[in-house]
Amino acid sequence: MDINELTGQIIGAAIEVHKALGPGLLESVYEECLCHELDRRKISFERQKSLPIEYKGVKLDCGYRLGVVVEETIVLELKACDRVEPTDRVQLLTYLKFSGLSVGFLLKFSRPVMRDGIVRVVNQFKDVDRQKAR
Repeated sequence: MDINELTGQIIGAAIEVHKALGPGLLESVYEECLCHELDRRKISFERQKSLPIEYKGVKLDCGYRLGVVVEETIVLELKACDRVEPTDRVQLLTYLKFSGLSVGFLLKFSRPVMRDGIVRVVNQFKDVDRQKAR
């Protein structure tokens, strides 16, 4: 599956979950249901994936976790709060840089319509050494 098809499947799954549940629940509920929907679509994912930070040549576990990583390609960060802060985008971009991945989505389930809660973030800076370390 190419990246455009995969992102289409992810967005479709998020919309499906939002249609069924609506806004107002905890992020953990949306994550559980979205992962169930991805599984139904036979799309592989990993939840709460550890993201070590490399500092001066040493990998350190600083407690960072990627919400959901889909097909080892796309990072999903789910939000159930009223608004997406600029720092949420910056945080996702930082996750992309340190993971070596290039595409991420902020999925904001608190919106009345899911398509209004989808923010795509792209890492234009691909660090080849970091990507090889995955």
